[in-house]
Amino acid sequence: MSSSLNRSGQSASRAASTHILTGCFVLSVTFAWTIFGSFTPSVHALQSQSVAQGVYTDEQARRGQAIYKDRCSSCHGETLGGRLGPPLTGDDFIGSWNKQPLSELVSKIRSTMPQDDPGKLTGQQTADIVAYILQVGKFPAGRADLGPDEAVLKQITWPAGNLGPPKPATATTQAPFFPPAGNLAQVMRGILFPSSNIIFTAQTVDPGAPRPSPQAAATSDGFNWIVWGGGIYSGWELIDYAAVALAESAPLMLTPGRRCENGKPVPVGDADWLKFTEELAEAGRAAYKASQTRNQEAVSEISSQVSDACLNCHQVYRDKRGRAIDPSDPSNKAARCVK
Repeated sequence: MSSSLNRSGQSASRAASTHILTGCFVLSVTFAWTIFGSFTPSVHALQSQSVAQGVYTDEQARRGQAIYKDRCSSCHGETLGGRLGPPLTGDDFIGSWNKQPLSELVSKIRSTMPQDDPGKLTGQQTADIVAYILQVGKFPAGRADLGPDEAVLKQITWPAGNLGPPKPATATTQAPFFPPAGNLAQVMRGILFPSSNIIFTAQTVDPGAPRPSPQAAATSDGFNWIVWGGGIYSGWELIDYAAVALAESAPLMLTPGRRCENGKPVPVGDADWLKFTEELAEAGRAAYKASQTRNQEAVSEISSQVSDACLNCHQVYRDKRGRAIDPSDPSNKAARCVK
């Protein structure tokens, strides 16, 4: 009797153990599926894609078309062919954006458009507009909507081997040469210095804040570089223009025949001079990109790159106080433009 009970007890024990282990296995599998399954969409979402693989839906493009007609068509045309603003389709448009992730185009639209009322579009509305732009550009639709998540948008690129920026037409005659009208110091003080200061102002003044009236902003000293266009352009537009001025005018430092204030030729063939010129142009491009985010902190941070680009050149070619030729001239202008 006891032996029989013992065997029965062992069988019951083994069955209970098997049941418990089976339950643990099911729970483990369920737990693992829950954990890994919950991450699956994010993993797939962060995989690199191309706009040629279908990153929007036809329904989303229809929503985007309605928003576009209401908010964008007056500037960019009913068919995206351009009007007051540039076209949003065609080779030139694709060539301008195909080196950047789709997040850059979405950010540009959301932060700066419409130009007369920027920052009012939601993230999803912006994504819907981009879906419509892609549809007009003959990029295929897919099964899921394009979302506003920046991390995902950064993983979406244009097709490899897509069109690049248009090549300039071959000139049949030699381009005209424009001799320098001023010396290097005049170019610095007339373009680079005020443009840099407008960008530096974003460290303490929010370009998106309400502007004072031109009368209230006027100073007893007369013209104010910081508010020069305050009655015409928005604060963010002024940052845009200052950044473009830096990037576009940096090559003026390489104009053949230009002289320094002291009469010495600008060392346009010097390797360091070429490097510092490119640094300044790149700082201008970076400042413009930061300004397009319409984020004061982003511009404030990038202003250090502008400052460093100026400082690097000044330390080598301008600031020579320890070797002053004329002790009465602490800035040592006589030694400028020479390393």
